[in-house]
Amino acid sequence: MYSIVSQINGFLWGHILVYLLLFAGLWFSVSLRLIQVSGFLHMFALVRQSREADHSGISSFQALCTSLSARVGTGNLAGVAIAISLGGPGAVFWMWVMAFLGMGTAFAESLLAQVYKIRNNQGEFRGGPAYYIRIGLGNPWLAGLFSLSLMFGYTLVFNATQANTIADAVNHTYGVSTFTTGLIVCAVAAFIVIGGLRSVAKVSEWLVPIMASLFLLAALGVILMNLPKIPGLLVEIVKSAFGFSQVVGATFGLALQHGVTRGLYSNEAGAGSVPQAAAAASPKPNHPATQGYIQMLGVFVDTMIVCTCTAVVIMLAGDYSSTEMEGIRMTQDAMSTHFGLLGGHFIAFAISLFAFTSIIGNYAYAESNLHFFRLDNQLGRLVFTMIFLVMTFVGTQAELRLVWAMADMAFGIMAVINVVAILLLTPTVYNVARHYQETSGDFSRDNVSIQGETTKGIW
Repeated sequence: MYSIVSQINGFLWGHILVYLLLFAGLWFSVSLRLIQVSGFLHMFALVRQSREADHSGISSFQALCTSLSARVGTGNLAGVAIAISLGGPGAVFWMWVMAFLGMGTAFAESLLAQVYKIRNNQGEFRGGPAYYIRIGLGNPWLAGLFSLSLMFGYTLVFNATQANTIADAVNHTYGVSTFTTGLIVCAVAAFIVIGGLRSVAKVSEWLVPIMASLFLLAALGVILMNLPKIPGLLVEIVKSAFGFSQVVGATFGLALQHGVTRGLYSNEAGAGSVPQAAAAASPKPNHPATQGYIQMLGVFVDTMIVCTCTAVVIMLAGDYSSTEMEGIRMTQDAMSTHFGLLGGHFIAFAISLFAFTSIIGNYAYAESNLHFFRLDNQLGRLVFTMIFLVMTFVGTQAELRLVWAMADMAFGIMAVINVVAILLLTPTVYNVARHYQETSGDFSRDNVSIQGETTKGIW
């Protein structure tokens, strides 16, 4: 199974996605006139007024925290370690590049999610790539393929990846069996997800800021203790990115491949996952571009801040060269180097919290697509929830490399479909973004021209 999945990933990530994602990031950065730079301060201004919600949708801040709960997980702690162990320190540089370009891509896909959102059977907003592919491109077959890929990834694989990392971290630090950890994780997750997307959003709203702040404070402590080493560390990252380093694995090709792979898995820009959360929001101001700006901030926080902190912690520990895939244990060992036994305990706690919020965030993404398959009813939700929880438990018992390989495959398929779709919908993205900038967010669905039609009856 691992051999088959690896061959598929080799084709997806080696011949298609790296170039497709780089092109999409460049395309939207240029088309939107470097909106990630010109709109940088505006992202923060919108977040300050994003706490209001209504009966139809969650607040913009809740949508941001829900997307961050799924983003800020194993990709930030275990994923960065994997990138460095396989691609050398230079992989971090390419994660930065993908995050910068990905902010433009994230703006586009989240804007489209708002433009083409619909109401489910409970009158709540739902949307995402499946909806803007079906409505915006008029292609129900491709929309169905994306939705199937997303359901496969977020119901069967990604939650297993997160649970696998929790079980490994707790077992490595405390010797608790993976079976026991699996039962506990599933029980707590069931208590939260039974309330649906709104329940996930409420938990994420207060849990995500707390967990991110704790980790950033610990990383800041490591940086301050090793301040003189920081300039040399940054030079090593850049040299390794272009193959000018003697570190094991530090070749240009490996750094680029693993930096892009882990960067996408971490910040999810272009994968088509975050639009599920973006579509569920009732933004303030009430304009599709509002969620575009706010979800750009999610990419920045995820990669530029959290992933960078993890990389610095690992590299400052001194021994980060490896010829094998390293996961959360590399990050645990690095933190133990800095803080002793307390460091190992802290990372075990942090990764458990990060990964758990990702599990419930994954549930929210998959749940958003039940309406697409006409399963948005009591029986459909029950069966879906049971399958989700069973696969979460199975993930705690699975082999690390197979779980990660299947996650890469599912992400790859989703990303290819989504990136092609948003590229085709570039006129919509451009027109709506321009309208926002010209009217300061005063959106009227009766007078905004999108590809020759109005948004009335769509948004």
